[in-house]
Formats: sequence, structure tokens, C-alpha cells
Amino acid sequence: MVATVRLDSELDTILNGLAKEFEKKRSEIIREAISFYAKALKNKKKNRLHRAIEKTSSRDYDEYKLMEETLNDGFTK
Repeated sequence: MVATVRLDSELDTILNGLAKEFEKKRSEIIREAISFYAKALKNKKKNRLHRAIEKTSSRDYDEYKLMEETLNDGFTK
């Protein structure tokens, strides 16, 4: 697939510098940048989900302990 990318002069300069520094074609730098960006977004999403799970687990455990204390309040059948 062929895609056209429009860059402002600053990004064009950066891209040319990267291509020269790493001895790669401009298109290769762009492909790697897209791949890197996609992986970074995926990792960010995973990290947010893990933090949410940890937060929920902590709250669930607190609720469990509260209920357990209520059940063990000394009353017997």
C-alpha cells in the first residue's frame, strides 16, 4: 500500500536527519515510527487497565473485610 504523508518543514528536517543518522530510507523511519506509536498506545491502554483492576481489587477486598467483620461480630445462632 502506498500512503502520502504531508510534513511541515520542521518534521521534514527531523525525518531527514533521522534517515541520514540511521542510514535508512525516510519511508522506513515512518513505518518504524508508526509501529512504535501503536505499541506505545497499546502498552498505555494495558497499564490503565491493570491500574483499574488493582484499584477495584483493593476496594473489593476492603468490602470483603468489612463484611467478614460484620459476620464475626460475636452473635451466634
